[in-house]
Amino acid sequence: MKLLEKAINWATRKSPWIIHYNSGSCNGCDIETIDALTPRFDLERIGIIQQGSPRHADILICTGAVTIQTRDRLKQIYDQMPEPKYVIAVGTCACSGGIFDGCYCVMGGVDSVIPVDVYVPGCAVRPEAIISAVQKLLDTIGESKKKRDSNAKSLADSMNNNNLTRGMKNNTENNAENNGQDGGDLCAS
Repeated sequence: MKLLEKAINWATRKSPWIIHYNSGSCNGCDIETIDALTPRFDLERIGIIQQGSPRHADILICTGAVTIQTRDRLKQIYDQMPEPKYVIAVGTCACSGGIFDGCYCVMGGVDSVIPVDVYVPGCAVRPEAIISAVQKLLDTIGESKKKRDSNAKSLADSMNNNNLTRGMKNNTENNAENNGQDGGDLCAS
């Protein structure tokens, strides 16, 4: 690793700038994301600053399923971010499309458009889970992409095991309750 790359990784770890983008969520995860920045949780105490411009952001926090209308905007925001850039998918909808997956206007999770470094499942995700995901991402900055992918999977597994997520059931539980039949209603649980 070159000296300049090491300096950039060090600066990103010490004071990352975050931009938040809602690609089509119900605003539940958005409220929890903003809650993580309030004085109760106060991400700024560890150097994390919310940024309004993608040209100055290091980390993109994305909530909601990607729709046909938001696909191009999400890609544009990602392309405007300087290297190195990282993406956190917050909420079940951002991770997999959630209850809207399969809808005519929904493309799926964030990873259907841009690469994702950390997945934070849940509906709605608690601020503690978001803070934990950001901290885990900061710990892995400077590592190889392959190692970051394995860390993202282990983080998602640990969050499920620690009950930091709430709300949505997984697809096997839903199918078992509906005897394997989908009702076609987006709001059915």
